Amino acid sequence: MPYLKLRDGAELFYKDWGNPDGEIVTFSHGWPLSSDNWENQMFFLAERGYRVIAHDRRGHGRSTQTWNGNNMDTFVDDLKELFEHLDIKGAMMVGHSHGGGEVTHFLGKHGTSRVKKAVLVGAVPPLMLKSAANPEGTDQSVFDSFRQAMRKDRAQFFLDVPSGPFFNFNRDGVQKSEGQIRSWWQQGMNTSFKTAYDAIKDFSETDFTEDLKKIDIPVLVLHGDDDQVVPIEASGHKSVKLLRHGKLKVYPGGSHAIHNINIEEVNKDLLDFLQS
Repeated sequence: MPYLKLRDGAELFYKDWGNPDGEIVTFSHGWPLSSDNWENQMFFLAERGYRVIAHDRRGHGRSTQTWNGNNMDTFVDDLKELFEHLDIKGAMMVGHSHGGGEVTHFLGKHGTSRVKKAVLVGAVPPLMLKSAANPEGTDQSVFDSFRQAMRKDRAQFFLDVPSGPFFNFNRDGVQKSEGQIRSWWQQGMNTSFKTAYDAIKDFSETDFTEDLKKIDIPVLVLHGDDDQVVPIEASGHKSVKLLRHGKLKVYPGGSHAIHNINIEEVNKDLLDFLQS
């Protein structure tokens, strides 16, 4: 399995599938998951001649569980090293949830010289946390409850999230997938407790507003209008207004995990955007 040794000695696990000479699509996963959460999209595009690359952020999945550095600046600096190591150019970046924040901050901090397009899926930008300036955001007490639940019983909390709001399995008439729940739980439990705990602050309190304003490439925003984790009013609707070349597609009734539930539609949207 490929690993990249980073500047501080930590090792970053990544997948590099498909046509080595094909157009590149990179994937950034959400909290507290790993690159495995993108397997349907990666397989779909790799079958069609693309080169698809996805990493496990430090502390997540198979990457080194570092005690420090569980923050967006470090995450995007790690990703920059991976882009340089693999000589990634002309890529389309795709990010879900916290990973959408990673894509946004990467482009805001490191620029778009290696990237031609980006896709944000149920992404956390511009800011999740509720404040006087961001009344549509989520109250601090919600994120405090996440931390409390982790301290009390992380294993149960990591069952409760996918069993309910993450996939909308708590909605009437929605068919629950035990496999999706178990996969989420397994990925989450493979992530460092410290990283998962620290990342709650990172995804909830990082303000990506200025990053969004800097991005000078086309960005497709995909968001479910029944996203219970990152409500569209505070995220997708706001992000597309801040982007210079942003386009929003709303998934009616869509959950936070549209790429796991609406697989064929998301795959088609990614392919169409690649080819546009």
